[in-house]
Amino acid sequence: MSEDWNTKYGTRRVRRDPPTLEEAIFAAVGITDDLEAQAEIAASLMGLPIEAVQAEVKKAARPVLGRSTTRVIAGEQGAQRSVVVERRIVRKFGNDKRTGT
Repeated sequence: MSEDWNTKYGTRRVRRDPPTLEEAIFAAVGITDDLEAQAEIAASLMGLPIEAVQAEVKKAARPVLGRSTTRVIAGEQGAQRSVVVERRIVRKFGNDKRTGT
């Protein structure tokens, strides 16, 4: 998928690829430890029904001997891809009640 728009410098294009199932599960594991919540997150990232993702989440949760905890996801030609999960944090400052001298 790509999105085009015109700017004063010319046409700009952003490519947006949905994550693979392994990438979506990896991102969900980093957010929560609950398997049901991981399946929901991965399904929403992929746009798939939860039932299709639950089996893969359970497979990924099984401990395998000798398996490292660090994971690198490689793309089609061996290039690494990133999974970005953004959280918005609302910061409220408590210094509104300051009085001047």
